[in-house]
Amino acid sequence: MPRVDQNQRRRRGTGLIALDPDAAFPGYTLYAPLTGGGEVHLVDLHGVTAHRWRLPYRPGRHARLLGGALAYNGVLPGEDSLFPMWHKYRGGVMLRAAPDGTVLWEHRDPRQHHDAQHLDGGGVLYAGVEPLRGPAAESVLGGVPGSEAGGTTVWADTITEVGEDGAVRWHWRAADHLDRAEYPLHPDYAREHWPLVNSVTPLADGNVLASLRSVSAVVVISRATGEVLWRSAPGTLAQQHHPTELADGRLLVFDNGVFRPGHDVPFSRVVEIDRESGEVVWEYQDPARESFFAPFMGSAQRLANGNTLVTDSPAGRLFEVTPEGYLCWEYVIPQFGAYTENEVRKLFPAEPNAVFRAYRYAPEEIPWLTGRP
Repeated sequence: MPRVDQNQRRRRGTGLIALDPDAAFPGYTLYAPLTGGGEVHLVDLHGVTAHRWRLPYRPGRHARLLGGALAYNGVLPGEDSLFPMWHKYRGGVMLRAAPDGTVLWEHRDPRQHHDAQHLDGGGVLYAGVEPLRGPAAESVLGGVPGSEAGGTTVWADTITEVGEDGAVRWHWRAADHLDRAEYPLHPDYAREHWPLVNSVTPLADGNVLASLRSVSAVVVISRATGEVLWRSAPGTLAQQHHPTELADGRLLVFDNGVFRPGHDVPFSRVVEIDRESGEVVWEYQDPARESFFAPFMGSAQRLANGNTLVTDSPAGRLFEVTPEGYLCWEYVIPQFGAYTENEVRKLFPAEPNAVFRAYRYAPEEIPWLTGRP
């Protein structure tokens, strides 16, 4: 008799799970399996692969389409681990590639991690880290005592924008602009990384939107001064990811729900926040609330028809919901694999099918795509 597959995500089934073609937004979904070794997939609503890229680096989080090019963040090979989780979410190579995989542009920064937002006019805006030691490290509040990287270092976030020529156009340091008392680490977080920027994106007004995971805050940073112009109210979000600006100025956020105040059972949700009032004005959570919980990673994309594409990242599960919360499309990524770095494999020994983000594109946004199913 064949042995039972011990990977429950693979055992439950993969590929297309659900589709209501009358409710789903037509188009193609892009994703990059984190253990796929550099593969990026574009699938139609039925889960059929319409295009595939094979790039020279495994994903340093995600990919998206930028005009006729693929904007891709890869893991720079051969780098040392700054702390136990570093290999899990570091990047280092930010590139754009043609549909055939030819690299058109590349920028490298070995301290880049999580997000890198490739800009329409060229260049890229990305999160990085720098070391704080001595009194500078001690000034960071919260976290597990004695859990600094190497016993002495707190790696603090930076945000950098470079142009097409690689020259720095803007640089921001958390150490310069965040009040330690207002942005303390959660008491159960290691003091190796503060405040853990997992998303950066430019706003319509030119300022910068960022997600600070380990302090459960979304902030708007002044491009002119570096000061924090707005932050989500404490207690609104819990270890969130991927805030994006909607057409009406509201923010769409994937709210992970780790250490959610006032709740003993964790759950994830997607929320819209009105920036003026700070209130949650729309949210989606699964009808069986506890069945949708992504303890790390995750994203949400508002589609042109008002639906929302949700990435349940650790589960490799992509799904689409209407404004009323009706799930109209669901797809489980079938690509499983192990992390290559020993440090990460020890932390995540199973073979995951995880992705950081997925994006949906209408057919007219991909004019170069031929041979469509």
